[in-house]
Amino acid sequence: SFFLGNSIRLSASDKPCSGRVEIYHNGSWGTVCDDLWDLNDAVVACRQLDCGPALGAPQSAHFGQGTGQIWLDDVSCSGSESSLAVCGHRGFGTHNCGHGEDAGVICSGKTAYILYVHSGNVKLAGSARCSGRVEIYNSGSWGTVCNDNWDINDARVVCRQLACGTAVSLRQFAVGTGQIWLDEVACTGNENYLTECSHSGFGVHNCAHSQDAGVICSDNLIRLSGSNEPCSGRVEIYYNGVWGTVCDDGWDLNDAAVACRQLGCGPAKEAKLSAFFGQGTGQIWLDDVACSGSETSLAMCGHRGFGTHNCEHHEDAGSVWSQTGPNNLIRLSGSNEPCSGRVEIYHNGVWGTVCDDLWDLNDAAVACRQLDCGSALGAPQSAHFGQGTGQIWLDDLVCSGNEFSLGACGHNGFGTHNCVHGEDAGVICSSKVVLFTFIVFF
Repeated sequence: SFFLGNSIRLSASDKPCSGRVEIYHNGSWGTVCDDLWDLNDAVVACRQLDCGPALGAPQSAHFGQGTGQIWLDDVSCSGSESSLAVCGHRGFGTHNCGHGEDAGVICSGKTAYILYVHSGNVKLAGSARCSGRVEIYNSGSWGTVCNDNWDINDARVVCRQLACGTAVSLRQFAVGTGQIWLDEVACTGNENYLTECSHSGFGVHNCAHSQDAGVICSDNLIRLSGSNEPCSGRVEIYYNGVWGTVCDDGWDLNDAAVACRQLGCGPAKEAKLSAFFGQGTGQIWLDDVACSGSETSLAMCGHRGFGTHNCEHHEDAGSVWSQTGPNNLIRLSGSNEPCSGRVEIYHNGVWGTVCDDLWDLNDAAVACRQLDCGSALGAPQSAHFGQGTGQIWLDDLVCSGNEFSLGACGHNGFGTHNCVHGEDAGVICSSKVVLFTFIVFF
């Protein structure tokens, strides 16, 4: 069988939906300590196992003691998470437990009737955690959602419900089988659960599985702010449609190494504390981050849960990486959307803007490609995303649309222009897809 990273299984029981909880991490199976283990945690485990609602959260090695690694301790789920790994915990392998404290679950089983569907029973069927065919659990079985009137607002709700960041695109995946549960879904985009949206009623549809709805979510994006260096700055992550900072409690070089890997910025050099790169504003998303250094994203490290913290922005975490960045790096500013904003490029050690003289969709296409942000939808001019400051690097840009970077297009030369920042160019790209696939065989 194939399982996504941080797969889960139950052991030491003859019932398929009850047993000792074990998760797969870093190449081996391990148990979960029962410190703070409760029904909310069991709800998440049962959902991850497709085993219906949680009926119990037994402790003290109720299903017998495991052996080897103990992967999680002090697990703290709200009950809406898509997996135990994204709940608050101390970090993989960090615990003060023995196997006499192994946690277990008793789930109702796949045939049980879901009394409260709105409590969050959605999954994505596909090869990655945050993209796939949308399926919803109702009346004891999983079923698909028809794509009649399916739009980005509906996708936003699914991505939010699964703690998968923001919706970046709609996509058709392999067809499902069995029940089609929902049709004519109409969300505003602000709902917490898909079942809170308007729809035609469970099982009421005029669809075939060739119309199964799918989504691609961003997962959790990352950026650096507060610095002119492309690989140094205040760490910010994108979650639930909003950029927010990371608290420096427990922040160390292992955490910085993971952020570095996400950003493609080379080895971590320093982990900066106490808002070294200036204080952010708004949301603080992560606190007590505890990475081993091998994770693929900060969201997969131990932490207290998204939005759970005891910090202020004077504790914002930052990082410095060994790579200072080559010329012609590109970034977007002035927008909360990760793939829309004011275009800025890095040249001779300084970030600067692009003038909108001759700026068109061909130029935007190159910028979106360089950003790995899908296709260009718009090429706004006249500082649509606000005016930048400092250097204006490019003017009279002429791209065919096939170039690999804006620097390779025709232009007046770096720093040669007759513009002011009221003419800063911007782009609106279709999406940025950040998908991580972890395949485990057993």
